[in-house]
Amino acid sequence: MVEDLVARRRRLMGPNVPTFYDEPLHLVKGQGVWLWDSAGTRYLDCYNNVPHVGHCHPRVVRAIADQAARLNTHTRYLHETVLDYIEALTGKLDHDLNQAIMVCSGSEANDIALRMAQAMTGKRGFIATDTTYHGNTTAVSQLSARRPPIGGQPGHVRLIPAPDKLPPGPEGAEKFARNMARAIVELEETGFGFAGFMLDPIFANEGLPDVAPGFMDAAAGVVRRARGLVLCDEVQPGFGRLGSHWWGHDFMGFRPDVVTVGKPMANGHPVAAVITRPEIMAEFRQAFGFFSTFGGNPVSAAAAMATLRVIEDEGLVANAQAMGDYMLAGLRTLDHPAIAGVRGRGLFFGVELVGEDGAPAPELAHRLVEELKREKVLIGRIGRHDNILKLRPPLVFGREHADFALVALARAFGRIPGS
Repeated sequence: MVEDLVARRRRLMGPNVPTFYDEPLHLVKGQGVWLWDSAGTRYLDCYNNVPHVGHCHPRVVRAIADQAARLNTHTRYLHETVLDYIEALTGKLDHDLNQAIMVCSGSEANDIALRMAQAMTGKRGFIATDTTYHGNTTAVSQLSARRPPIGGQPGHVRLIPAPDKLPPGPEGAEKFARNMARAIVELEETGFGFAGFMLDPIFANEGLPDVAPGFMDAAAGVVRRARGLVLCDEVQPGFGRLGSHWWGHDFMGFRPDVVTVGKPMANGHPVAAVITRPEIMAEFRQAFGFFSTFGGNPVSAAAAMATLRVIEDEGLVANAQAMGDYMLAGLRTLDHPAIAGVRGRGLFFGVELVGEDGAPAPELAHRLVEELKREKVLIGRIGRHDNILKLRPPLVFGREHADFALVALARAFGRIPGS
């Protein structure tokens, strides 16, 4: 059956369509933190941030069904639900970020954030880190170093070393700021000018490096003095995943000009948003005639509102803190010479793997992902070299789930030479 589906995908979708695992999973059901495949095997989901409040949460499912049974149409008609949601969403933010554009994906949201910076500054140049990822549109994909655009990196983009390549502590923060300043000068000298800096505030795709609150202070100051915008991609850390804070930028202690959100905000329903201050929104609306047919439609807005209320009503931010502390303590008890470091932020964890020579070990990370699948636990990989195990479960993750995952990890590492 799996082989048939793989062949059909190749025939109907073309080559190189990514799947997880050497033998892809055929999933047919989800509930809470669990997923089931077509053979009835149950897996603990320690990877997906899309089902933020758990797979198939009944309140979100009911909100989608009820609204779809009443009305769903595009957003050139008046409807209260999207306005109610924007009020609730912006109520979770500070810094006068109180207006939003609703769209369908994080890629769209980040694309708009770039255009907001262009509209506000009149310039075209952008800076990101050299290991980042912000989506699939032409504009945001040009910020990614993993798949450089055809013809090479465009002249209006500068990629500076991510924190994993910098010294720890204040020295690394100062070097990051100096690299930012140098890139801004280059953009100005080449005629593109500097419009903004886009980042994930916890540098998740960069491997979740151990940077402390305050790391961004000097760099953000450099951006502001150059009159650029700080564009903050909260798709991974946002909506309480960090436990201590609703947003990654609040945890890190800096003030963004634009915040983008996506995947987890409606528990998997395709909806995203760009949030900013009124003066930035006004400049964007003046410069670009933007309209999204499906962004903020009544069903999407209902799904997003239900997800936000579940996070609040079920105390999931506090749960992310408590279960994150518990899981992180358990991860730090794992004993294997390949483990170079363990780090975590709420319910987001990284386990860095190296070889006997101390070099990054992506092949070993790949093997462990497969070994965890054998143990019925789903995880992924991140980092510059894909050598960091990535665990990012839904926020309904409990102590019994953490124990299940920790036992599975111990067994998987036990099958790796060197134990």
